[in-house]
Amino acid sequence: MKKHIIVLLCLSFPFVIFAQKRTTAIKQSRSLVQKTSKENLFPGVAVTVAQKGKVIWSEGFGYADVSAQEAVNPASSLFRIGSISKPLTAAALIKLVEAKKIDLDAPIQTYVPAFPKKKYPVSLRQLAGHLAGIRHYRGLEFMSQKKYETVGEGLDIFKDDPLINEPGTQYAYSSYGWNLISAAIEHAAEEDFLSFMQSAVFDPLKLSNTFPDHADREQENRVHFYLVNNNEIKEAPYVDNSYKWAGGGFLSTSEDLIRFAHGHIYGDYLAKGSLEMLVTAQKTKAGKNVNYGLGWRSGEDKKGRKWFGHSGGSVGGTSYLLIFPEEELVVVTLVNLSSARLNNLPFRIAEQFLSNP
Repeated sequence: MKKHIIVLLCLSFPFVIFAQKRTTAIKQSRSLVQKTSKENLFPGVAVTVAQKGKVIWSEGFGYADVSAQEAVNPASSLFRIGSISKPLTAAALIKLVEAKKIDLDAPIQTYVPAFPKKKYPVSLRQLAGHLAGIRHYRGLEFMSQKKYETVGEGLDIFKDDPLINEPGTQYAYSSYGWNLISAAIEHAAEEDFLSFMQSAVFDPLKLSNTFPDHADREQENRVHFYLVNNNEIKEAPYVDNSYKWAGGGFLSTSEDLIRFAHGHIYGDYLAKGSLEMLVTAQKTKAGKNVNYGLGWRSGEDKKGRKWFGHSGGSVGGTSYLLIFPEEELVVVTLVNLSSARLNNLPFRIAEQFLSNP
């Protein structure tokens, strides 16, 4: 009998240690979120962490609606995810590549014939890696309140402007490049962009809380959006992001974005080699690594651990999706505040779990 008890204790001991380390990591991460939120006046924050394919911590802090004191819920509170919309769109793009309906290196006019030819040819691969020479926002374009009914209308903002550099020679971040990508997706899929996102990305990955941000419609569980002015939290001005669905126009929850990440690193959503194609950093013609693949940023942390992910900034939203593929760790942080100072919060949270594996 004693022998059996000893065996059971020996078997259970690693699980006790594991539980203690996880508890420590969560406690330390919670403290980091609370401290960062207090110092930088975050109205509300949703944080979800998954490891080895399972959510191990998911918590809301502060308010989705400050005046009503409605608490943030990481399972249902819909935040503006800004440029995390780009990896979502990249998933749709790669599905068309897998189906041989898109050639990433063909000139963009192959799929968007209405786009004027420029001094140099532009490809989808270059567009998806911010190497195409398409300009970014100008003036108050980021604050647009206009409703754009179609993807094609969104091209009108920049289509007649010259390239800012020869494609392939310089990394120049451009959300408008993703407008072109969404137009190409529509052409190749023979379906409007938002419908194809639903059928090719959201439905198969079970993203039941990811939506286009129709600012002119009521949307259940959409958080209120804020900015900080004179050290006070204020309601952010009204904007309509329909001019840039693909590059920055979606709403989501922290838990849905975990499912999105898991759909890439587990299962059969992507064909063999597709994830590598998405996250492998492109290079300029001179051979300079730009740390950006097809809609995904990538790099190594201070300890040499490889990661890929994306940040997002929008009016009333700051977001981060971070994946350490070898350690199978995913961290999502969403804040309902313009230009929130995260101060590397996702990486600091990740470190708590990587240091307490």
